[in-house]
Amino acid sequence: MTCTFSLRLLSFALMLLCASCGKKAPTPAAQKKVAVSTVTVEAKDVPIELEYIAITQSSRLVNINARVNGFLEKRIYTEGEIVQEGQVLFLMDKKPFQAQVDAAEAALNMKKASMETARLNLNRTKPLTEMNALSQKDLDDATGTFQSSSAAVEQAKAQLETALLNLSYCTISSPLYGISSAAIEQDGSYINVENSKLTTVAALSPMWANFSVSENEIQSFRQQISKGLLIAPKVDEYEVEILLVDGSVFPHKGKITFADPNYNQQTGTFLIRVSVDNPEAILRPNQYVRVRLKGAIRPQAILVPQRAVQQSSKGHYVFVVDKEGKADMRPVVVGTWHGTDWFINEGLRSGDVVIVDGGMTLRPGTPVEAKPLEEKKETSETDQTQGKSDAPKEEPKEGHKEG
Repeated sequence: MTCTFSLRLLSFALMLLCASCGKKAPTPAAQKKVAVSTVTVEAKDVPIELEYIAITQSSRLVNINARVNGFLEKRIYTEGEIVQEGQVLFLMDKKPFQAQVDAAEAALNMKKASMETARLNLNRTKPLTEMNALSQKDLDDATGTFQSSSAAVEQAKAQLETALLNLSYCTISSPLYGISSAAIEQDGSYINVENSKLTTVAALSPMWANFSVSENEIQSFRQQISKGLLIAPKVDEYEVEILLVDGSVFPHKGKITFADPNYNQQTGTFLIRVSVDNPEAILRPNQYVRVRLKGAIRPQAILVPQRAVQQSSKGHYVFVVDKEGKADMRPVVVGTWHGTDWFINEGLRSGDVVIVDGGMTLRPGTPVEAKPLEEKKETSETDQTQGKSDAPKEEPKEGHKEG
């Protein structure tokens, strides 16, 4: 009986084994593709714009000083207004100086009369000396008297000229076209050497814009140029734009006219000056503006949108789509920002497909459904200007983040 039960159990086991052999093993479910937006990398020459904060300065600032001592009679100009070249600014009391002119004229007339008497005396002495009616000494004395009188006349003329100059200095005019400042001395004040400065006039065109470049930036520029990452024009060949406080571009282009050969020991910076025409007097001295330098080129540069770059404890990386349509993590060395993009110095090459949107949840090997990124177009020039003004501060300073 035991043998019969064992045979039945063995037959049942064989039946189960045959049934299981006839079924196929279940396959794992296919992994779902992740929708992502991508851009295809293309190496190309990219114009670089360098942007700095600058302070405007008048190209010609003149102190208006009194040149004679006396009482300030009247201020003629309107403080803070634009004045013309030759426009009268102040009047000083002329009466003392007019009296000096009158005295100098009288002294000159007296010297002329003495010279005329000496000339007549010399003319009478010469023939008498030739006739031996007078001695040679008499002729010498007459000649000396005439020459002394002539010299006295020239001296009197110089004194009259000095008196006339002093009188003319009582009318104080602007030597240039420019913007005037407030009067330092008021009407009725006595003006002397110690308080001779009355006001200032600043030329408005051309206007200077001064900005500073740090030592680190200069060194970064040199390294980029030596590595072939940057092609920079000569200093005086940069095209310079001036950006006003509202972000608008000043209508006239500038040019670099001066670069200080020495570093400022206190700030460790390098002063650069831009000169720009200002015929409409829009710019005023000591005004904060931004200067944008154009002309540098980054050859065969690779740009990717900033949001495509992620960062981990090991550094920056991006996700690229490989030949099998899967996400592949690619370490990169980033450079500087350029608008809304980021320069990639190492890690990418032309033809790479970089994932821009949808990469936050990706893992290496994840299948992706790639679609080209659709760039948003600005709807108005105002939006473009606002976008530029809201860009991070690091954007204009090329070389700050070179790895």
